[in-house]
Amino acid sequence: MVSDAELYELAARVGQKLRDAGRRIVTAESCTAGWIAKALTDVPGSSQWFECGYVTYSDAAKQRDLGVAALTLVEFGAVSELTAREMAEGALRVSGADVALAVTGIAGPDGGTPEKPLGTVWLCAATRLGRASHAIAERQRFDGDREFVRSSAVRHALRLVLRLDLPAEEHATPHHGASD
Repeated sequence: MVSDAELYELAARVGQKLRDAGRRIVTAESCTAGWIAKALTDVPGSSQWFECGYVTYSDAAKQRDLGVAALTLVEFGAVSELTAREMAEGALRVSGADVALAVTGIAGPDGGTPEKPLGTVWLCAATRLGRASHAIAERQRFDGDREFVRSSAVRHALRLVLRLDLPAEEHATPHHGASD
């Protein structure tokens, strides 16, 4: 399992990157069930750069809350590149945040198939900066038990955000949240 200390350090780096760029993040999580949002909000001052998080565990929630297309889920499945991308795009759209992080996968102990074995996770980090948008989507396979798969997905997701190009917002004004 990935240590809490490692996740905290990564989340703090993500927060610093977002703060420096004057950006806010939204999470859209399935198999990690809010763990990424928890890791990010463990960082003091996170209300300056964390917008909100969506836990869309079921296909119905992915459609209802994030606008994932029913056809995407039928043709490609919940654990697919297109679903991860649509989760990220939907989270950006409904939240108004600048950066989205989406994760969907098969943590086990059941649910795997030969095409999508246990530990398969799709992740997508996306930005909407002005009229431009950019996304990084990746498929990972984490070998281990449910907790290992989920904690590894959180770690990889945070690292994905660190790879995004986030230029500083012109005339950025700090966002102040109600609480940390």
